[in-house]
Amino acid sequence: MSGTGATMEVRVARKAIEATDICSLELVAADGGALPGFSAGSHIDVHLPGGIVRQYSLCNDPAETHRYLIAVLRDPGSRGGSIAVHDAVNEGDTLCISAPKNHFALAHEAKRSLLLAGGIGVTPILCMAERLAVMGASFEMHYAARSRERTAFLERIRQSAFADRVQFHFDDGDAEQRLDLPGLLMQAQPGTHLYVCGPKGFMDAVLGTARAQGWGEAQLHWEFFSGADAAPRADDGSFEVQLASSGRVIAIAPDKTVTQALAEAGVEILVSCEQGVCGTCLTRVLQGEVDHRDAYLTPEEQAANDQFTPCCSRAKSPRLVLDL
Repeated sequence: MSGTGATMEVRVARKAIEATDICSLELVAADGGALPGFSAGSHIDVHLPGGIVRQYSLCNDPAETHRYLIAVLRDPGSRGGSIAVHDAVNEGDTLCISAPKNHFALAHEAKRSLLLAGGIGVTPILCMAERLAVMGASFEMHYAARSRERTAFLERIRQSAFADRVQFHFDDGDAEQRLDLPGLLMQAQPGTHLYVCGPKGFMDAVLGTARAQGWGEAQLHWEFFSGADAAPRADDGSFEVQLASSGRVIAIAPDKTVTQALAEAGVEILVSCEQGVCGTCLTRVLQGEVDHRDAYLTPEEQAANDQFTPCCSRAKSPRLVLDL
């Protein structure tokens, strides 16, 4: 994996079980100093044992400068990051992390905010709720989980100053407490912004329902924890990319991603998630038609056809000319 920019060293001050299969890590600066500030919705790149780099949302109060708090779901189907956090990272360990980045920021022009969290997707949503509460802003939060036992930060939320603005929805609970998306999203009120994070199926349902109910794209904000599978598909073909700066043409084989092929040709693009989620590798497209496979760009941005994520997206045309 290519480098992900400057890093800093932190120490795991505390590791705790927050719910079934969910643990949290409290990270403090290894030198005991203050950490860079962050805003609600931010995440950090965490360099884990085995050379794995993963993105985790910060879920503590943005006003805190002495620590970062992340929470991670153990996922047997993951590519190794969650297992490393649960099994290979311990209190007292040192890790390298990036400075906070934010691709999921609050819209300060919003008159009202609707926060929807699915499972471990509560991490950035909780941070947003705490920030909105401090601001005295109008918001409500809905938190859907498989069961109470799998609901991270349940007591923290119940004891918070904004507890009366949060509704919990459990898959194994009574039917009347289940999340009613069509009813909740029935009317897209002007000035209301929707934020959603969680498993892909949950997010697809929320965003699909919102769009069907007439919500505008400018009102919708989301962050995926996992995205495209960069593995080749049976019908993938070869194509070419041309570097605009030099005119050099590089062939992309069916079994290679653009970033892999470019790296083999000595052209490095900064990457991180390699799933089309984080936007680190976003590259301008000057000519050609893109086959978008990311979860980062909005439908409108994809339709504009002027940028793509080379870690997973491909080409529909024989050649893409890139701003490289």
